[in-house]
Amino acid sequence: MKKMTICLLFLGTLNAVSAQKINLGKAAGVVSKGAKALTFTNEDAIKLSKESVDWMDKNNPVAGPKDPYTVRLNKLFGKHKSQDGLALNYKVYKVKDINAFACADGSVRVFSSLMDIMTDDEILAVIGHEIGHVKNQDTKDAMKAAYMKAAALDAASTASGTVAALNDSQVGKMANAFLDASHSKKQESEADTYSYDFMKANNYNVVGAYSAFKKLALLSEGSTQTGFEKMFNSHPDSEKRAQAIKKRAEKDGLWKDPGTISIPKTKLTK
Repeated sequence: MKKMTICLLFLGTLNAVSAQKINLGKAAGVVSKGAKALTFTNEDAIKLSKESVDWMDKNNPVAGPKDPYTVRLNKLFGKHKSQDGLALNYKVYKVKDINAFACADGSVRVFSSLMDIMTDDEILAVIGHEIGHVKNQDTKDAMKAAYMKAAALDAASTASGTVAALNDSQVGKMANAFLDASHSKKQESEADTYSYDFMKANNYNVVGAYSAFKKLALLSEGSTQTGFEKMFNSHPDSEKRAQAIKKRAEKDGLWKDPGTISIPKTKLTK
């Protein structure tokens, strides 16, 4: 994704300040006592997510309604505007990074470079994974950590224990911090499970989740391209996770050998 001027998920080129990576598995241990006392509700997560996504939509090229990327995404996910109690909205960012993310407000953003290398089933699995993070409230944790970073929260500034309004610069920092967040292995595993269950429940090919991770594993081999880094940082152990999906698919009698997995040499979105 164009690295945002101050500013998830699955992964640059406005020169910008890079936010420090947030390790959500350790976040509670590094914030100040005042920040820990902050009352952060689901409503706060939804409100701040919307502000962050609005900011990102304004600062990145968004595919138009007739753009091939939008047409493809709507064809794939149009029937899932309401999914598992979430009201979802979808857009494509036409950027070089390989990534996708979902937010507590139901916003789902898929990056065009991800769509260039992923089949339909793989894209469905990736988005299902990101929705899993929302349903499991992982994105709430990520947004809280991003908010605290953007607001430079400390004991003195949290006397009220409530979320304060941010200015535009802070919203940009929050959006960037959220985009750079990483989840714990447990959170990633639970999102993998959600994605698999989503694919299975909707009669999609669950092997798409396997092949998506295999492609990420291939891209990570010796790759130093910025566009790949976020996806790998936020979704580690791609090979192990692919094998876990294969094992479950075999147990469920849904495994179909996809053959050799490779990175397409031409764009899959026409």
